[in-house]
Amino acid sequence: MTPERWQKIEEVFEAAAERAPVERALFLDEACAGDAELRREVESLLAHQQPSGRLISTLFYDAAQLLPRVPPATARDETRFIPGTILAARYRIIGQLGKGGMGEVYRADDLKLGQPVALKFLPERLSQDAAMLERFHREVRTARKVSHPNVCRVFDIGEVEGQQFLSMEYIDGEDLSSLLRRIGRLPEDKATEIARQLCAGLAAAHEEGVLHRDLKPANIMIDGRGRARITDFGLAGLSDEFRGHEIRSGTPAYMSPEQLAGTEVSVKSDIYSLGLLLYEVYTGKKAFNADTLDEIIRQRETSTPASISSLIKEIDPLVERVIGRCLEKEPERRPGSASQVAAALPGGDPLAAAIAAGETPSPEMVAAAPKRGALKPAMAVACLAAVVALFAFIVFFSGSVKLHEWIPLDKSPEVLAERADSILKKLGYPDAPTDTVYAFDYNRGYMDYARREDASPARFERLRTGQPVSVYFWYRASPRYLVPNAGNEVNFSDPPNDVSGMTSVALDVRGRLIEFQAVPPQVEAKTTTADSPTDWSTLFAEAGLDIRQYNERESQWTPPFFADERKSWEGRHIDHADIPVRIEAAAFHGKPVYFNVISPWDKPARQIERPTVDGTDIILATAFFSLLLAALVVASHNLKAGRGDTRGAFKLAVFVFLVITLARLIDAYHVPALGGEMWIFFQSVSLPLFIATLTWLFYIALEPFLRRGWSELLISWSRLMAGDFRDPLVGRDVLVGGLLGLSSAAAAYLTILVPQWSGVAAPPLMSGNTAEAFSGIGGTAVHFLHIFAEPIFAAIILSFLLLLLLTVLRKKWAAIGALWLFIFFLDLDFTSRHQWIFWLEAILTASFITLAAARFGLLALYSAFLFTALSRGFPLTSDFSSWYAGSTLFVFVVLIGLAIYGFYISLAGQPVFKGKVFGD
Repeated sequence: MTPERWQKIEEVFEAAAERAPVERALFLDEACAGDAELRREVESLLAHQQPSGRLISTLFYDAAQLLPRVPPATARDETRFIPGTILAARYRIIGQLGKGGMGEVYRADDLKLGQPVALKFLPERLSQDAAMLERFHREVRTARKVSHPNVCRVFDIGEVEGQQFLSMEYIDGEDLSSLLRRIGRLPEDKATEIARQLCAGLAAAHEEGVLHRDLKPANIMIDGRGRARITDFGLAGLSDEFRGHEIRSGTPAYMSPEQLAGTEVSVKSDIYSLGLLLYEVYTGKKAFNADTLDEIIRQRETSTPASISSLIKEIDPLVERVIGRCLEKEPERRPGSASQVAAALPGGDPLAAAIAAGETPSPEMVAAAPKRGALKPAMAVACLAAVVALFAFIVFFSGSVKLHEWIPLDKSPEVLAERADSILKKLGYPDAPTDTVYAFDYNRGYMDYARREDASPARFERLRTGQPVSVYFWYRASPRYLVPNAGNEVNFSDPPNDVSGMTSVALDVRGRLIEFQAVPPQVEAKTTTADSPTDWSTLFAEAGLDIRQYNERESQWTPPFFADERKSWEGRHIDHADIPVRIEAAAFHGKPVYFNVISPWDKPARQIERPTVDGTDIILATAFFSLLLAALVVASHNLKAGRGDTRGAFKLAVFVFLVITLARLIDAYHVPALGGEMWIFFQSVSLPLFIATLTWLFYIALEPFLRRGWSELLISWSRLMAGDFRDPLVGRDVLVGGLLGLSSAAAAYLTILVPQWSGVAAPPLMSGNTAEAFSGIGGTAVHFLHIFAEPIFAAIILSFLLLLLLTVLRKKWAAIGALWLFIFFLDLDFTSRHQWIFWLEAILTASFITLAAARFGLLALYSAFLFTALSRGFPLTSDFSSWYAGSTLFVFVVLIGLAIYGFYISLAGQPVFKGKVFGD
């Protein structure tokens, strides 16, 4: 018998079962149209259904191909086991519940456990069939993977007299198909309750990778307490098991278009079947009515069901909307999960229900939590206005606070590079180099010295002349390509000056020479004429100094390479006569190879050891490695328990890796040499890979426990990860997190402004990575890519710390307080003489960051870090004639753009000038 024949039998059976007994004869006369064999098969099935109308086992089309033709009389045989029979010395048969093509089901008592069960046997003629036994075992394996209050539990497989059976939960109730035939449709509130239970059970199956594939009213039981239970996993299996004809196994009336077409079966296919099921629950009618398989396929492709509101006038529009989404013809337009369906139903909160039941909600369930979180218009406007005001405050006062605004940074890198090249030519190095690299960099020597040694009120004001050097420009030229040893970027000392002909020039921001190095030839050339005397005055002139004002002394500082002539002078600082300086110089065969202006705070770096780590470094290292160890343990536990969101962690790690790698590859100084380029590529990729791996590890450790123990901190992040960029909660957390981040940056400004306003000296703030931030459009892009990706890891690791504190301290308030203390002491500057203002800044910063982490969650914390980095990591200026004013415009566009996005999305369509001040 063909599958199509079995399909026809089941279609006629289901239609006949819905009619009263007095109407069935007339219906069968019309439906069978003289096909006596079809009528006998249908009547046989009708005779073996329960009084409720429930047929225990569905006809499976692929299984039907294996069944021999069975005469109608065979179906009327007596039951295999009479009531009272004891099986396997454990089960006492109470009676037969039903019999169908795939087996018999008996009601029994489990004498060992003292509870009722249902026992399902294969038909005797199939018990020796290897294919049927395999399907039988697969049903048990599949069903046992799912454990949920809204799914009928399967216990075990047993055997008696060579016949295998499975034991499962006995549900004393009525199947949904029978219930709907008996009462029509369910009241809306009860229908919503049943719908939510079905979604929860189906979501539990999908979380285990199990597809049901045969959702229909006959496979839903309503137990004695009115609770829905999904049954009959005979067609279920893991999502990657189905190939070929198995895709079309199921009940055509409840199949998705792609399942009917035999192209695929997926979670979205079950969602479609769920939509058909819910349509029937709410209306009491089938979404599609067809008599043949061809008609069913045609309806799926060309028509849509009648609108629910046209059948039920008082239906909640949310119900019609969510069912309509489930019944979209294209799978990608349907809800992504059953949890999302439940969340969209009126009043649904599956997340809270799962947590209350002691379950760990899935990532999809967290993302599908109720759509609360929209800001009231007045609050959204206030947040946006505060962001704009804080950014304006930061830009306006950057001239008083930022180091790059204190110093005369009038010359661009290109201008200073030309200046350095002209100096080299004047010093006797006119040859065109093979490679040149240049950039800005910081020198903290004077500021650290002033903090320790100088108490004068104007000690930091000296920086405004460009010297003492706090920002300097370096330029390197080489006869070979410069390939760094320790990273992907060339700097003033990497690679080292060890190739003959290499030259290095350091200038202050006004273009005055402060250091010069040139590597002499490795092999001395024999000359017949004496070397001309070295012209030291040229070096002094390029440094802006008058050699006549300096007294010659015995040289003390050795040059970094061989020289046959050394000189040294002492005198006063070029801009500050009260500061003594020492000038060291050297030459080789009358040609300068070394020049250095040495101030009291300059140390012989090649001779002394670097200072040991301070207390903050020890605290940070201890905290990090402790967190890393904890993350390894927790992540391992989550992976073994199957709770880790490996897909989300992988996506996040790949994103972090790609963004940081792109930034480093753009920023790296590339060379046309395979060996050097391979080394630069390796250096560019290794650090992003390390950060991405740590991101993956900490996310696997954090996300499952955050889902279960503090899920509200993860909702907006989960929705963003799911691609829901228009969710109001996402907009709220971007906006509020940005506000808190800018507030933290403004608090840092106060540590400079308040002492200035009080007449107290305070050092200016540095702006991020100078080499990137002052390197034009490319450098701005590189700096932004780093700032965009790296705070993800910072937000995750800080959230993980909060979760560990909660695990240890048990109380949320205690964990929040401990996190606040950690950030406070980490941010506190113990070296300042004016400690009170730094205490205030640490208090504010700790409060803002803790509020973002513990009140709004992971996305708000990331947004706070991002806005802080944008406002503090770029050279902002209120002088738009400056050559680096473009970075201010870039930050303005990005920062205000994100704030406007958060503002608009957080409103969720509300009018701007209506509503109360405080949202949910």
